[in-house]
Amino acid sequence: MNTKLVMTASAIILAAIGLTLTFFPAEIAGYIESSVSKTNQLTFQVLGALYFAFATLNWMAKDSVIGGIYNRPISIANLTHFLVGGLALIKLVFNNTSLPITIQLLTGVYTLFAILFGYIFYNNPVPAKKA
Repeated sequence: MNTKLVMTASAIILAAIGLTLTFFPAEIAGYIESSVSKTNQLTFQVLGALYFAFATLNWMAKDSVIGGIYNRPISIANLTHFLVGGLALIKLVFNNTSLPITIQLLTGVYTLFAILFGYIFYNNPVPAKKA
């Protein structure tokens, strides 16, 4: 599997989410119908910093060998993030059918990355030598 493509795509998506949360917390709070309090804005900004840091990690590791025993912490961190986030989003989408299309698209993206990082985590990146 081309882990460079997966790492680059996840870095770009996580960076976009991180920058949006960091610089537009009031707009995001209004979009998800949350109160636009200072506490919520601060929470979104800190969450945005976390997303951006994760994006930076993925961007910096994109040229490394990832999978199996190679860079295991990076692959398990991504798998955990996308799997837990994806399951939470799937639960939200199934329990609330009137959500905006962006939430449904985000659910699809998270599910796809959970599958990809699960594959990367459980498979050796180096092809087996034929005898």
